[in-house]
Amino acid sequence: MLPLQQFRDFIEQQQLFTEGNRILLAVSGGKDSVLMLHLFKAIGVDVGVAHCNFNLRADEAQRDEHFVALLAGNLGLPFYVTHFETKKYAHQHKISTQMAARELRYAWFEEIRSAKGYDYIALAQHQNDAVETVLINLVRGTGISGLHGILPKRDKLIRPLLFLNRQQVNEIVTKNNIDFVEDSSNLSTHYTRNKLRLQVVPHLQEINPDLEKTFAENMARFAEIETFLNLEVQKLQTRILNERADGVYINLKEIAALNPQKLLLYELLKPFGFSENVVVEILGSLKALSGTHFFSSSHQAIINRSDLVIVKKDTAIVANQFIHPETVCITFTDHEIAMAFSSEVKFDLDANKAFVNAGKLIYPLVLRNWQNGDKFIPLGMRNPKKVSDYFIDEKVPLHLKSTTPILVNGNGEIVWIVGMRQDNRYKLTPATKKVAIFELKIK
Repeated sequence: MLPLQQFRDFIEQQQLFTEGNRILLAVSGGKDSVLMLHLFKAIGVDVGVAHCNFNLRADEAQRDEHFVALLAGNLGLPFYVTHFETKKYAHQHKISTQMAARELRYAWFEEIRSAKGYDYIALAQHQNDAVETVLINLVRGTGISGLHGILPKRDKLIRPLLFLNRQQVNEIVTKNNIDFVEDSSNLSTHYTRNKLRLQVVPHLQEINPDLEKTFAENMARFAEIETFLNLEVQKLQTRILNERADGVYINLKEIAALNPQKLLLYELLKPFGFSENVVVEILGSLKALSGTHFFSSSHQAIINRSDLVIVKKDTAIVANQFIHPETVCITFTDHEIAMAFSSEVKFDLDANKAFVNAGKLIYPLVLRNWQNGDKFIPLGMRNPKKVSDYFIDEKVPLHLKSTTPILVNGNGEIVWIVGMRQDNRYKLTPATKKVAIFELKIK
């Protein structure tokens, strides 16, 4: 007899899916995934069968594909199959064969799920797989999320066999005379997971015969701890992360007061891609000079006076862009500058607009970043001032110094520090006949 009631109970308890949902089953042909297929078929869920051929085991891989195709056909189920050049992909991306297979299959499963209208993807991992995953994470180093191992449900992935261990799967398959195919690579200790399964776990089971049950209970506790941590981090984000138009600000005193400091700062900065090592560097630099930078793959964090400011990397550079009389607007990052002309000599006090004496413009104008040594005459003043000094006087955050666009005339003179101050030499006067209006807009 198949454990149908246990299967239904686990689905309901973990809220894996609801009545009427369509489920895409990942079926390799091994006993775990074949049992999962028979369980779903027996309870009457609308399912389809997806099989990956990784081209790693020659004739054996073809045998597996044929077996799953025949099984799906006999059960009257939709069958989807794909072939991967796994070793080639691993070489190109400089990752292990196992990691390559993982990336390829998950991407393809999602592609099929979305294209064919399935609600979830079901994977046939059981309690022993969860134990092995936690052990791998511990050996390689992990945070709390690695300690809860495999979750029954995450996004569109569900794992409905986590109520069973490997021995129970074997007994059910044997008692019900369920046909399956054996993957010979499961007996090889070349792979880390197999080495743990064959050489490490048996010794742990000698110490604790109920190893799978104990791990399942521990993983449930760690999952609850992670949920609690995430809720606390969300509260912390609301309290100390100050989102502004130019970046995310965190007061250095707030960082210094965190407890536990490294854990909480890591969780706060994790969405921006900062590694634990970089977080340690930041904590060691809280009293460093303003301008100290730290980098992730997508962001940079800068110590700016009393704050740590986080900005996207792509906001750091405004490439030289040329402006001609016929230019309507130019774009950079997530902003644009519109240009128009008027014969009416008037202006309004808006830092995002510059009203310039068009008769003094020499084309092409250039929009570029601030450069060391830049000088201008601030509107209303007579004497030149270094732009860097102007930034200091105006308390412009350090990261904005390199990202603030400068509008430069064809003769090299600064016309406008965009969004801040225009040059006095280009102000409107009674003799002005034509006005060039520049306006900074957020796209």
